[in-house]
Amino acid sequence: MSDLSVVEICAGAGGQSLGLHLAGFRHRLAVELDPTAASTLRYNLGRLAEEDDAVAQPHVAVGDVADERVWTPAEHPNVSLLAGGVPCPPFSVAGKQLGSSDERDLFAWAVEAAGQMQPDAILLENVAGLASTKFSGYRQAVVDRLSELGYLAAWQILQAKDYGVPQLRPRFVLVGLRPEHAPYFRWPEPKPATDTVGTRLYDLMAANGWRGAEEWARRANGIAPTLVGGSKKHGGPDLGPTRARAQWRALGVDGLGIANMAPGAEAPVTLLPKLTVDMTARLQGWYGAEYDWHFLGGKTARYRQIGNAFPPPVARAVGTSIAAALRKEGAPVERPPAEAVVHDPVYRTLRSAATPLTAARIAKLSGGRLTTDEVTRAVQNLDRDFEVTVRTVRGEAAFVLGEWRAFRGQDGHLRHLAFASRRSRAQVS
Repeated sequence: MSDLSVVEICAGAGGQSLGLHLAGFRHRLAVELDPTAASTLRYNLGRLAEEDDAVAQPHVAVGDVADERVWTPAEHPNVSLLAGGVPCPPFSVAGKQLGSSDERDLFAWAVEAAGQMQPDAILLENVAGLASTKFSGYRQAVVDRLSELGYLAAWQILQAKDYGVPQLRPRFVLVGLRPEHAPYFRWPEPKPATDTVGTRLYDLMAANGWRGAEEWARRANGIAPTLVGGSKKHGGPDLGPTRARAQWRALGVDGLGIANMAPGAEAPVTLLPKLTVDMTARLQGWYGAEYDWHFLGGKTARYRQIGNAFPPPVARAVGTSIAAALRKEGAPVERPPAEAVVHDPVYRTLRSAATPLTAARIAKLSGGRLTTDEVTRAVQNLDRDFEVTVRTVRGEAAFVLGEWRAFRGQDGHLRHLAFASRRSRAQVS
């Protein structure tokens, strides 16, 4: 049995769960809102536990991760890792990018959960949209809060195609470690995918005798665009918006829907086939004996579980790097102190200011690195995620940075309204 334990939040159907298991972590608890995804997770984690001859089955809690009736972070101390794929819509370019104003945002809440649990390491992943300039203040607040809690944190965009997954799927990954472990952490080395969509899926596409499968595989000679799982607020089982469907068509795939089965022998050789759920799972990294995983539910539910997942090989690569750091393997590398990690200098300046500051004053304090216009745009971005008060100082607008709007468990937050009824909870994903 492994000496490394994990509590996983917003676990979905288990893409990250499987990757972390293969990296050597064993689940104490997984928490997931969607009952069908939780059933998939319970089934597969239970099977893995049996293979380990584990005495106890991992517990899967079903419900809102921020509801203390579902679980209480403080009751899970002494865990090696807190991991999670907190909801992506608040930061996704496919949505409105409302950040803290989106009731689904749980990133800041996860940081506070880590503060209650005090794990040795933290792993949180999200869409690449969180890496954009408009969320630099949000990222700075996360890093600074983790520093207050005793962690050195770093962000990195990881491409799924660099870890054996034939799909264009960038993920923005946060890893936080205690100072004694941080020097031993290294981001995983890329191991680019060698498969194309065609080579990965040929046997499945030919399974029912379709005579066009071989030619189709030659045409599908690139990696897939990003699989889009959708949400309960929007859409059913298809392969994404119009632009994505055009990219799928260039690979010989009809992206408007998911097929029940592969084409049969009677299908035209020139058919533009749809993918099945099993095919999408392969493209997400569930491929090969050690990545065996059984998805429960109907077609739409299964595809949504797959399309919203953190690819298991990517999770495995990051988990392996975290495990090595926790065991202090390899030579340590000096890391910059937390105060040297700057994502948003305007946020930092306003947060530490004792008096209101004008854009010109902030630009001057930056030592010439920022213009007044750049400061003004940065303040506009901050106003989405933080309370920004504007005052007049000598006839000029001056700014005061107030509370972070992000949900961290506080009473009276707009998120509570979204979860006030069973019907509302079913629509938040």
